[in-house]
Amino acid sequence: MNATAIEPIALTSLAEEAFVKLVQVITSGAYSPGQRLSESELARQLGISRGPLREALGRLEGRLVTRTPRIGIRVIDFRPEEVSQLFLVREALEGMAARLAADSMTAAEIDSLRAMLDQHGRQADISAGEAYHQGIGDDDFHFAIIKGARCEHLQRLLLDEVYYQLRLHRLRASTQPGRAQAAFGEHKEILGALVSRNPDAAEGCMRRHIRNARLNALSSLQGLAERSEAGQRRA
Repeated sequence: MNATAIEPIALTSLAEEAFVKLVQVITSGAYSPGQRLSESELARQLGISRGPLREALGRLEGRLVTRTPRIGIRVIDFRPEEVSQLFLVREALEGMAARLAADSMTAAEIDSLRAMLDQHGRQADISAGEAYHQGIGDDDFHFAIIKGARCEHLQRLLLDEVYYQLRLHRLRASTQPGRAQAAFGEHKEILGALVSRNPDAAEGCMRRHIRNARLNALSSLQGLAERSEAGQRRA
Protein backbone atom coordinates (compact mmCIF):
# COMPACT_ATOMS: atom_id res chain seq x y z
CA MET A 1 0.00 0.00 0.00
CA ASN A 2 1.25 3.46 -0.87
CA ALA A 3 1.98 5.22 2.42
CA THR A 4 1.26 8.61 0.87
CA ALA A 5 -2.39 7.53 0.45
CA ILE A 6 -2.88 7.50 4.22
CA GLU A 7 -4.17 10.76 5.55
CA PRO A 8 -3.79 11.62 9.24
CA ILE A 9 -6.87 11.83 11.39
CA ALA A 10 -7.74 15.48 11.81
CA LEU A 11 -8.31 16.40 15.42
CA THR A 12 -9.87 19.65 14.26
CA SER A 13 -12.70 17.69 12.61
CA LEU A 14 -13.73 16.45 16.05
CA ALA A 15 -13.52 19.99 17.37
CA GLU A 16 -15.67 21.23 14.48
CA GLU A 17 -18.32 18.56 15.12
CA ALA A 18 -18.26 19.41 18.83
CA PHE A 19 -18.60 23.11 18.00
CA VAL A 20 -21.69 22.52 15.82
CA LYS A 21 -23.35 20.27 18.40
CA LEU A 22 -22.66 22.70 21.25
CA VAL A 23 -24.18 25.55 19.24
CA GLN A 24 -27.26 23.44 18.60
CA VAL A 25 -27.65 22.41 22.23
CA ILE A 26 -27.00 25.81 23.78
CA THR A 27 -29.21 27.73 21.34
CA SER A 28 -31.99 25.17 21.85
CA GLY A 29 -32.37 26.42 25.41
CA ALA A 30 -31.20 23.16 26.98
CA TYR A 31 -29.10 25.23 29.41
CA SER A 32 -30.22 28.28 31.35
CA PRO A 33 -28.43 31.63 30.96
CA GLY A 34 -25.49 31.71 33.34
CA GLN A 35 -25.55 27.92 33.89
CA ARG A 36 -22.15 26.34 34.51
CA LEU A 37 -21.00 23.74 31.99
CA SER A 38 -18.94 20.74 33.07
CA GLU A 39 -16.16 19.92 30.62
CA SER A 40 -15.95 16.33 31.81
CA GLU A 41 -19.70 15.83 31.42
CA LEU A 42 -19.78 17.43 27.98
CA ALA A 43 -16.82 15.30 26.83
CA ARG A 44 -18.60 12.18 28.07
CA GLN A 45 -21.86 13.09 26.33
CA LEU A 46 -20.11 13.90 23.06
CA GLY A 47 -17.88 10.84 23.26
CA ILE A 48 -14.66 12.80 22.74
CA SER A 49 -11.60 13.74 24.75
CA ARG A 50 -11.19 17.13 26.40
CA GLY A 51 -8.74 18.34 23.73
CA PRO A 52 -11.22 18.89 20.87
CA LEU A 53 -13.90 19.89 23.37
CA ARG A 54 -11.74 22.70 24.74
CA GLU A 55 -11.00 23.82 21.20
CA ALA A 56 -14.73 24.00 20.48
CA LEU A 57 -15.45 25.84 23.74
CA GLY A 58 -12.63 28.25 22.94
CA ARG A 59 -14.38 29.16 19.69
CA LEU A 60 -17.61 29.74 21.61
CA GLU A 61 -16.08 32.09 24.20
CA GLY A 62 -17.60 35.54 23.84
CA ARG A 63 -20.23 34.08 21.54
CA LEU A 64 -22.28 31.65 23.60
CA VAL A 65 -20.15 30.97 26.68
CA THR A 66 -17.93 32.89 29.09
CA ARG A 67 -14.93 31.63 31.05
CA THR A 68 -14.25 32.92 34.56
CA PRO A 69 -11.10 32.05 36.53
CA ARG A 70 -11.74 29.51 39.32
CA ILE A 71 -15.37 29.19 38.18
CA GLY A 72 -15.09 27.78 34.67
CA ILE A 73 -17.37 27.90 31.64
CA ARG A 74 -20.88 29.28 31.82
CA VAL A 75 -23.59 29.89 29.25
CA ILE A 76 -23.55 33.56 28.36
CA ASP A 77 -26.17 35.68 30.09
CA PHE A 78 -27.55 38.97 28.79
CA ARG A 79 -29.44 41.75 30.47
CA PRO A 80 -32.62 42.78 28.60
CA GLU A 81 -31.00 46.02 27.43
CA GLU A 82 -28.10 44.06 25.91
CA VAL A 83 -30.53 41.79 24.06
CA SER A 84 -32.39 44.84 22.78
CA GLN A 85 -29.14 46.36 21.50
CA LEU A 86 -28.18 43.12 19.76
CA PHE A 87 -31.48 43.06 17.90
CA LEU A 88 -31.19 46.74 16.96
CA VAL A 89 -27.77 46.08 15.45
CA ARG A 90 -29.13 43.02 13.70
CA GLU A 91 -32.11 44.95 12.30
CA ALA A 92 -29.85 47.53 10.65
CA LEU A 93 -27.29 45.05 9.31
CA GLU A 94 -29.68 42.33 8.17
CA GLY A 95 -31.97 44.91 6.64
CA MET A 96 -29.04 46.00 4.47
CA ALA A 97 -28.14 42.37 3.76
CA ALA A 98 -31.68 41.71 2.48
CA ARG A 99 -31.51 44.85 0.31
CA LEU A 100 -28.26 43.69 -1.28
CA ALA A 101 -29.48 40.10 -1.61
CA ALA A 102 -32.49 41.27 -3.65
CA ASP A 103 -30.04 42.29 -6.36
CA SER A 104 -27.21 39.80 -5.92
CA MET A 105 -28.76 36.40 -5.04
CA THR A 106 -28.81 34.01 -7.96
CA ALA A 107 -32.00 32.31 -9.15
CA ALA A 108 -30.60 29.01 -7.84
CA GLU A 109 -30.00 30.51 -4.40
CA ILE A 110 -33.54 31.89 -4.25
CA ASP A 111 -34.89 28.49 -5.32
CA SER A 112 -32.86 26.93 -2.50
CA LEU A 113 -34.30 29.49 -0.07
CA ARG A 114 -37.81 28.61 -1.23
CA ALA A 115 -37.11 24.89 -0.74
CA MET A 116 -35.78 25.64 2.75
CA LEU A 117 -38.99 27.43 3.70
CA ASP A 118 -41.05 24.57 2.26
CA GLN A 119 -39.14 22.26 4.59
CA HIS A 120 -39.63 24.61 7.55
CA GLY A 121 -43.33 24.72 6.79
CA ARG A 122 -43.59 21.00 7.44
CA GLN A 123 -42.34 21.38 11.03
CA ALA A 124 -44.93 20.15 13.48
CA ASP A 125 -43.77 22.73 16.05
CA ILE A 126 -44.61 25.61 13.70
CA SER A 127 -48.04 24.18 12.94
CA ALA A 128 -48.66 23.78 16.67
CA GLY A 129 -47.31 27.27 17.35
CA GLU A 130 -44.72 25.92 19.78
CA ALA A 131 -41.37 26.96 18.24
CA TYR A 132 -39.51 27.63 15.00
CA HIS A 133 -36.36 25.52 14.69
CA GLN A 134 -33.70 26.29 12.12
CA GLY A 135 -30.45 24.57 11.32
CA ILE A 136 -26.99 26.07 11.44
CA GLY A 137 -25.26 27.68 8.49
CA ASP A 138 -26.76 26.92 5.10
CA ASP A 139 -29.90 25.48 6.74
CA ASP A 140 -30.63 28.85 8.37
CA PHE A 141 -32.87 31.27 6.42
CA HIS A 142 -31.05 34.37 7.69
CA PHE A 143 -27.60 32.88 7.13
CA ALA A 144 -28.47 32.14 3.49
CA ILE A 145 -29.59 35.73 2.87
CA ILE A 146 -26.49 37.18 4.52
CA LYS A 147 -24.29 34.99 2.31
CA GLY A 148 -26.39 35.93 -0.72
CA ALA A 149 -25.75 39.64 -0.07
CA ARG A 150 -22.19 39.15 -1.38
CA CYS A 151 -20.73 41.63 1.11
CA GLU A 152 -17.76 40.33 3.06
CA HIS A 153 -17.88 43.11 5.68
CA LEU A 154 -21.52 42.36 6.48
CA GLN A 155 -20.75 38.66 6.69
CA ARG A 156 -17.95 39.23 9.18
CA LEU A 157 -20.12 41.50 11.33
CA LEU A 158 -23.20 39.27 11.28
CA LEU A 159 -21.82 35.76 11.14
CA ASP A 160 -19.34 36.02 13.98
CA GLU A 161 -20.54 36.60 17.54
CA VAL A 162 -23.83 38.36 16.70
CA TYR A 163 -25.12 35.37 14.73
CA TYR A 164 -24.54 32.88 17.55
CA GLN A 165 -25.78 35.13 20.31
CA LEU A 166 -28.97 35.92 18.46
CA ARG A 167 -29.64 32.26 17.72
CA LEU A 168 -29.88 31.87 21.49
CA HIS A 169 -32.71 34.39 21.63
CA ARG A 170 -34.40 33.68 18.30
CA LEU A 171 -35.59 30.25 19.38
CA ARG A 172 -36.74 31.52 22.77
CA ALA A 173 -38.63 34.34 21.05
CA SER A 174 -40.31 31.85 18.72
CA THR A 175 -41.83 30.01 21.69
CA GLN A 176 -43.96 33.04 22.57
CA PRO A 177 -47.65 32.42 21.76
CA GLY A 178 -48.28 32.89 18.04
CA ARG A 179 -44.69 33.89 17.25
CA ALA A 180 -43.58 30.72 15.41
CA GLN A 181 -46.31 30.98 12.79
CA ALA A 182 -45.92 34.76 12.52
CA ALA A 183 -42.14 34.44 12.01
CA PHE A 184 -42.66 31.82 9.33
CA GLY A 185 -45.13 34.11 7.56
CA GLU A 186 -42.63 36.98 7.76
CA HIS A 187 -39.97 34.76 6.21
CA LYS A 188 -42.30 34.09 3.29
CA GLU A 189 -42.82 37.84 2.87
CA ILE A 190 -39.06 38.38 2.76
CA LEU A 191 -38.74 35.61 0.18
CA GLY A 192 -41.46 37.23 -1.92
CA ALA A 193 -39.53 40.51 -1.93
CA LEU A 194 -36.36 38.70 -2.99
CA VAL A 195 -38.20 36.86 -5.76
CA SER A 196 -39.55 40.17 -7.07
CA ARG A 197 -36.04 41.69 -6.86
CA ASN A 198 -37.37 44.60 -4.81
CA PRO A 199 -34.59 45.94 -2.55
CA ASP A 200 -36.85 48.40 -0.69
CA ALA A 201 -39.43 45.71 0.10
CA ALA A 202 -36.73 43.18 1.07
CA GLU A 203 -35.14 45.59 3.54
CA GLY A 204 -38.50 46.70 4.92
CA CYS A 205 -39.76 43.13 5.42
CA MET A 206 -36.51 42.08 7.10
CA ARG A 207 -36.48 45.07 9.44
CA ARG A 208 -40.11 44.50 10.43
CA HIS A 209 -39.41 40.81 11.02
CA ILE A 210 -36.46 41.54 13.31
CA ARG A 211 -38.32 44.26 15.21
CA ASN A 212 -41.06 41.74 15.96
CA ALA A 213 -38.45 39.19 17.02
CA ARG A 214 -36.89 41.75 19.37
CA LEU A 215 -40.20 42.47 21.08
CA ASN A 216 -40.88 38.75 21.51
CA ALA A 217 -37.36 38.06 22.80
CA LEU A 218 -37.73 40.78 25.43
CA SER A 219 -41.14 39.42 26.40
CA SER A 220 -39.62 35.95 26.74
CA LEU A 221 -36.84 37.29 29.00
CA GLN A 222 -39.39 39.09 31.15
CA GLY A 223 -41.36 35.88 31.50
CA LEU A 224 -38.23 33.97 32.53
CA ALA A 225 -37.40 36.61 35.15
CA GLU A 226 -40.93 36.55 36.56
CA ARG A 227 -40.94 32.76 36.80
CA SER A 228 -37.54 32.82 38.49
CA GLU A 229 -38.73 35.37 41.05
CA ALA A 230 -41.88 33.35 41.70
CA GLY A 231 -39.80 30.22 42.24
CA GLN A 232 -37.53 32.03 44.69
CA ARG A 233 -40.54 33.27 46.66
CA ARG A 234 -41.95 29.74 46.91
CA ALA A 235 -38.56 28.47 48.07
